[in-house]
Amino acid sequence: MYAVFEDGSRQYRVSEGDIVQVDFREAEIGSSLEFQRVLLYHGGDDLQIGRPLVAGARVLGEVVDHPSTKLYIQHFRRRKNYRRLRGHRQHYTSVQIRSIVT
Repeated sequence: MYAVFEDGSRQYRVSEGDIVQVDFREAEIGSSLEFQRVLLYHGGDDLQIGRPLVAGARVLGEVVDHPSTKLYIQHFRRRKNYRRLRGHRQHYTSVQIRSIVT
C-alpha cells in the first residue's frame, strides 16, 4: 500500500513506516502532521487516482527530527587572487508516516 501526496509544490511517494524530509515546519518532535493533498492511493487491488485529489484521503505522520545539512559554495579563479567561500544551511522536518487513511 502506498500513496502519493503533495506538499510545498513537491510530490512524495510514501508507504506506512517511511521517513520523508519535507520543508521545515515549526512543530515539536513527536507531534503529528496531516497531509490532505493526496493525489494517488494504491492498496492491494484498490487504485484511486485523484482528479485532482482523492476525496477523503489523507496521510498521517509524526515529526521525528529537524535535520539540516550545510553546503559550501566555493568560487576560485586561478592567478587572479580571487577566492570566495560561502555556506548555506537548509532546514528540514523529518516525518515518519504512521498511516494512510482513505
